[in-house]
Amino acid sequence: MTLPKNTHRLANQGRRRLVKGLATAGVAAATGSFSTFSIGQAKPKLRILGTHVTLQEELRQKAMDDLGIELIFEPKGSAAVQQKALTNPDSFDLYEQWSNSINVLWRSGSIQAIDKKRILHWDEINSLTKTGRITSSAKIGAGDAPYKLLNVQNDGSLNAEQTEQASFLPYAHNVDSFGYNTDFIDEGVAYETESWGWLLDEKNKGKVAIVNAPTIGLFDLALAAQAKGFMRFQDIGAMSVQELDQLFSILIAYKEQGHFSGFWTSVPESVRFMKTKRVHIESMFSPAVSSLNGQGVPVTFAAPKEGYRGWHGVMCLSSRTQGRVKDVAYEYMNWWLSGWPGAFIARQGYYISNPQRSRKYLSAAEYDYWYDGKVATEPLKGTDGAVSVLKGSTRRGGSYEKRFENVAVWNTVMPTYDYSLEKWYEFLSA
Repeated sequence: MTLPKNTHRLANQGRRRLVKGLATAGVAAATGSFSTFSIGQAKPKLRILGTHVTLQEELRQKAMDDLGIELIFEPKGSAAVQQKALTNPDSFDLYEQWSNSINVLWRSGSIQAIDKKRILHWDEINSLTKTGRITSSAKIGAGDAPYKLLNVQNDGSLNAEQTEQASFLPYAHNVDSFGYNTDFIDEGVAYETESWGWLLDEKNKGKVAIVNAPTIGLFDLALAAQAKGFMRFQDIGAMSVQELDQLFSILIAYKEQGHFSGFWTSVPESVRFMKTKRVHIESMFSPAVSSLNGQGVPVTFAAPKEGYRGWHGVMCLSSRTQGRVKDVAYEYMNWWLSGWPGAFIARQGYYISNPQRSRKYLSAAEYDYWYDGKVATEPLKGTDGAVSVLKGSTRRGGSYEKRFENVAVWNTVMPTYDYSLEKWYEFLSA
């Protein structure tokens, strides 16, 4: 049989395309990127609804460069984020917030299950979200410990029994407490004298702020009331109606006496409160403390003797996300566990669920300080490029394991959530 004259040329072109394709696949496998979008295609868009904690411009730019996609970030305060997700799942493709929102979003049908097999590094995710404990001796903590909400069961419920589907991607997480300005409040001793009760100390009257989120700020104040000996909770992660009535009668009396200076709804607002000296002590998240330290404001992030309030970041697929956009969403989720993002957020004091992959993107001094709780051997910069950790400093609360061994309660949506919401807004308007 006689072959067409251009057969060998076409065969050579085919071989070259095959070799090029295999090389590209090899690079993708090495980097953890598996983009299937061709040159010449319009860049796919991914809309992400979340908070200022992770929806940062540097992360957006890096992800767009790495993945060849267009990212649209919509950062809001935590209450506004949850409300929009509940009422308008068409408005976002991915949702980023905290595990306390999972039950509400799942029951409302706003989010869909994640296929664990499509998460490249699922097996690297550590035991915190899979079993509830970072070490065998760790306290699990009251309330919505994330492992209780992770796995989607055949009947559509969420619990700790391992399945092939997850309600969220575990990624950024930390323990929270309160920050205080040591120009006005004497520095305490971690786990010994620092106490949630300081939020209700009379000496701080008029200079206290609380995060305006009923599934977060409520627990800061409950821990404070319990630390002061005003009341005891049978289960602080599942307060009864009677306990809520007692707690809010105490808090409303404090508010009417001018004890609270404000209620912040975003990290930038909490920074402004402290920087302008409107407050001396407040509920705080780690990025706010890092930012203030970088600006020369002497804020200490407390390690309360009663234990921390824990939170775990959740990345969720909107129930409306399908097709090509869904593929892009999985790429973005995989990008978050690829190493660089975890190193970036470590510099604002946050942890990632597979820290071993981020370690190579951190200097030895950074990893020693942020993860191992060792003395900083050099000045360390935060995500804004300013020095946020001075040489010779140690991280408040110690190592990753030490901090997560001491969780008192997790951000939680309680069985009495609707009633707690009513009481919260009654408190704000008092």
